[in-house]
Amino acid sequence: MENKKKPNRAGKGRKTTRIRKANVDIGSMVKAKLRERRMTVVSFATLLGCSRTNIYKIFGKHSIDTDELFKISEILDFDFFKCYSDRFRNKPKKDS
Repeated sequence: MENKKKPNRAGKGRKTTRIRKANVDIGSMVKAKLRERRMTVVSFATLLGCSRTNIYKIFGKHSIDTDELFKISEILDFDFFKCYSDRFRNKPKKDS
């Protein structure tokens, strides 16, 4: 039986791109904005259509579904997506 090696997917001469994490602590940001708006967790949960327990889970998240983030942005009247786009715009430039 032959021992076949799997081919290198990147191939010779190809650069591999390293994908960075956004490093946006979105849960903490939602929590801070909720406090700033002086909104209770119960009223926020009602508007979001989920339980109070789920709101506390959101506070602990480091990433979040885009549909859910859109709803949260509307409720709290704050563009949380801007936090990600700002991070993207401020990424280090690649060396050419």
